[in-house]
Amino acid sequence: MQLFRYDIHTHTSVASKCSIISPEDLVRYYKGLGLTGICVTDHFLNGNTTVPANLPWETRIELYCRGYEIALEEGRKIGLDVFFGWEYSSRGMDLLTFGLDKEWLLDHPELLSLSVNDYCDLVRSDGGFIVHAHPFREAFYIPKIRLIPRKVDAVETINEGNTDFENQCADKYADMYKLAKVAGSDTHSDGMSRISGIQLKRRLKDVHDMISAVKNGETEIFTITT
Repeated sequence: MQLFRYDIHTHTSVASKCSIISPEDLVRYYKGLGLTGICVTDHFLNGNTTVPANLPWETRIELYCRGYEIALEEGRKIGLDVFFGWEYSSRGMDLLTFGLDKEWLLDHPELLSLSVNDYCDLVRSDGGFIVHAHPFREAFYIPKIRLIPRKVDAVETINEGNTDFENQCADKYADMYKLAKVAGSDTHSDGMSRISGIQLKRRLKDVHDMISAVKNGETEIFTITT
């Protein structure tokens, strides 16, 4: 039976300062690996972004979305699904956000002034879906592990930038709070030794279909060696 695979955590060099892969090369990389699609989740304006802070909100959002938009255009050319998301950051906590678009971002210039709880409430009230990315990662830029299980919809239980122990902790966290489980590679280059994501028995129509599939238990986690 054919399985359709999606990596829902990737970064482009256009909007993520720590990424060294262009949107075009990112799409070609995943097409070459045989995946069906990806989510481009560049670091948002409160994270490790390439977008200058001293510009009007509208300009910042336009610049931020370019990585996704270029990837989307390339994906259409070569037959790879490309969905939009972003990685919102708050004191070392990273939240993958799906189901909302550029227009929603343009309409909410107050986002960076919100508390993380208020951010989650706003996103979810407007139909967005939040995944707590690599919740147990230990790194120099993370002052302490912070969990908000009542404010998120799912947990990234496998992240290829994490240790096995950190991923195991995330898996137990999802079990304890009965949160949906997803996976992502956290790709910043084409030098990944393993790729992880979600798979299911049908092709997704769009990011909203992806959210519904995760909620309905249609997806399962996969990991492949490149």
